[in-house]
Amino acid sequence: MEDNSSCSSMAALSQPSFLQRTLERLSSAQCVRVNSDAAPVAVIALQRYLSEQPAGQQQHQPDSYSYDVTVTDGVWRAKCFLHTGLNHLVHTNTLRTGSDVSITQCSFVYNEKRLGHGYMCLEKIRCVAERSALLARIKDVSSLPMLVRHGMENSLVLRSDVPLQVSRKHYLSLWNNEDPEGDIWTSGCPPSDTVLDVSKITLLCNLESCFKNTWKPLPLLVKIIHKSRLRYYGKFGSRIEYPYQAYFEVADQSGTMSLVLWNELCPEFFQRLKVGTVLYIQNFSLKQSYSNRSHPQMDYSRMKTFNSVEICLNPRNPASVITVISPKSVLPQWGLPEVSYQFSTRSELEKLSNNSACDVIGLVTFVGRVERVRSKGNTGTEKYWTYRWIHAVDGTSDRPFILEVFSSSQPQVFSRICPMSYLVCTQMRVCRVEGSLPYLTSSCETEMFITGYHKGQPYVSDPRVKSFIQWTKTLKDNVVLQKTCVGGHYCYPRPPHTYTQSMVDSSAQAPLVAAADLKKELETLQYREHKRLAIQGQIMAVRYMKHPKTTEPPGPEEQEAPVVSPDAGPDNHPSTAEQTLAASETSEKISASRGKRRIQKRKATQSSLNHGSVSAKRRHKDMEEGPELEEDEDDSGSEETQDVEPQNQDSDVISWESSSWLKQQQEVSEHLSGGGLYEDSLSLRFTLDEKNVVLQRSNLQPGRWSPEQSPDPAPPGVCPGYYTVTILGINKQIAVDAAYFPVVSSDDPRAVGLPQDPHSNTLLSCLSAGFLCPIRGSAPPQPEEVLATAGELEDTHVVCILDLCHLGGEKVEVLINKVYRVTEVSLD
Repeated sequence: MEDNSSCSSMAALSQPSFLQRTLERLSSAQCVRVNSDAAPVAVIALQRYLSEQPAGQQQHQPDSYSYDVTVTDGVWRAKCFLHTGLNHLVHTNTLRTGSDVSITQCSFVYNEKRLGHGYMCLEKIRCVAERSALLARIKDVSSLPMLVRHGMENSLVLRSDVPLQVSRKHYLSLWNNEDPEGDIWTSGCPPSDTVLDVSKITLLCNLESCFKNTWKPLPLLVKIIHKSRLRYYGKFGSRIEYPYQAYFEVADQSGTMSLVLWNELCPEFFQRLKVGTVLYIQNFSLKQSYSNRSHPQMDYSRMKTFNSVEICLNPRNPASVITVISPKSVLPQWGLPEVSYQFSTRSELEKLSNNSACDVIGLVTFVGRVERVRSKGNTGTEKYWTYRWIHAVDGTSDRPFILEVFSSSQPQVFSRICPMSYLVCTQMRVCRVEGSLPYLTSSCETEMFITGYHKGQPYVSDPRVKSFIQWTKTLKDNVVLQKTCVGGHYCYPRPPHTYTQSMVDSSAQAPLVAAADLKKELETLQYREHKRLAIQGQIMAVRYMKHPKTTEPPGPEEQEAPVVSPDAGPDNHPSTAEQTLAASETSEKISASRGKRRIQKRKATQSSLNHGSVSAKRRHKDMEEGPELEEDEDDSGSEETQDVEPQNQDSDVISWESSSWLKQQQEVSEHLSGGGLYEDSLSLRFTLDEKNVVLQRSNLQPGRWSPEQSPDPAPPGVCPGYYTVTILGINKQIAVDAAYFPVVSSDDPRAVGLPQDPHSNTLLSCLSAGFLCPIRGSAPPQPEEVLATAGELEDTHVVCILDLCHLGGEKVEVLINKVYRVTEVSLD
């Protein structure tokens, strides 16, 4: 066992330890089953890396990544390997840092190709609580000694920040592949003050001729003027230990050229090389430029750009020598150009052409939750991009910048963007979509800077930046704070007025899928993954749910999850119909006048939040055991069920049903339960006092636990109510519930960019427009008034645009974005 410090080791040895006892039992048995009443352990780290490919398996296997889990029992820490059969617990954020779990089965795995190396493997676990009670009692987790099996005390793998599977040398960020992760990424090395002999250097203009000849060029003296995000290109079978690449644009007095940092030089230098940094480079190589990569749009009109070759810095063959020069050592006679920016104001955005580049600065007023989307056209291992939506104002327009910001390999900045910050985004691209305001999306070369990160950046002296700072001095914080929001559902741009199904390119709009495919999409969605899909059919029922005034935190019995085994698979779970919550709103008996339009009021038997989630019983999937659904088939559809007490609080329900829905329900083979609205779907007002809480809720779950993770729940969002819409697939075999909560106020971040055309406030026009008229001035119509117009939905063929997002654990958000009549659909 590792002796981190004599004091902590002695304290640990004097206390009973579940982890220590379990490891001792594994000394005499390969596999250990633990009693179900064993004390839980807390998860303090989840670390991801590219899986080893077992011999004989195909290159593309289902589990591209492996996970190491560090747990503590309050006495020891232990880094364990998570059995690949439990990976789905990470994918759905069911297994998460800061939570308590019970280990019910584990084994010890030796590395057969290396002496003195082995690790515990978690084979079955039970998730006990989302917020750990154990961690609240530990003052300093890092001071606890690391538990290591006897005879393996000298294993460097077990001591250092590297994967347990020794063929991998580094960890990846938990939720994407672009962010630096782990101790290998250095940033604190000071620049060199060494006196350099720059009398013998090569200018960039001479490198193209060097490429055609065999002679070795002299050193380079260049300044970085653009920097790209990291690119990870790891794949199965590759022997490259650090498969990273990063592009830079560098310049000297003769022009600009691309420079590529390769492999292990990325962990060493990527975070040290910044825009404006001056480099002295020796032992570099040249290669023909990669034609398919993106390039920054540069405003260096008097400088020549050399695109035919690029500079390669490699760790070997040859081993490049990179010297970062201190700013105070840079001399004017070197003739290096100043970094140039192209700042545009919000008032100028309307004049910029589609896909043109610009830099922006603004005061943040809205920060959306971080979401993920699968990388398109990826032929290697599964990859996700992480992104968030942001609103920022600069005083030149009454409209904000709408920014779609993807991770730029700056995790500390990306996760800390909050309202009231000064945000600078470089190399943003203009996106113009018919029917929506123009917005900006980040490029591979985008960098972001917020308050606290501006010092020393070259743009601080730009006239546009100085003008913006002067404008912010005229603002009052309390006035701006009233207009700020964080998190919640936000998707932009709005779908176009006409839905066009292209026979050639299905990526332009939400792809039209069969109802059966929608079910598969819901079941395979991963944590914070967002998808936009379209289904066609008929709207058969609509219910309006009043938002509860309070939301009680789940009790211990609601937090417990069943034992999870790696042997349980996708086929070992109840059907979606069986997972439907019996406590959802019950239908009244159909009266003799069913064919007439009816508005029904009844009591809901379930809280309006988390109502009938698509994944409300998802934990039964891939699990061996679990609490049975409390369901009474005889109660379905009976009037007596209206006397059942609701789980949380009484809530009036106003509803409409199609005259044919009763008959159609008997023929539906599957009803995908859903239509719930979650707290995570609602944006929160931002306050400085609750800054950390609301930002944690809108950010992704961290891979490492820290005491700063607030144990307090975020305040509930404000929402007067929402509609649950039941959509029957066009073949009348599968139905799905989706939530719809329209924009009712101009204070809603989703109100920005909405079409200004008024509509009649019928239910169908509201579903089409996404808002109730008016969103400014007088009060919008009441739900009873809207539902009174639902009769036009009878036998109406529609196309529904759905936004799907997995919110973690059992929560899957299914929201209606827009509904089209068939007359608004065309084929391309």
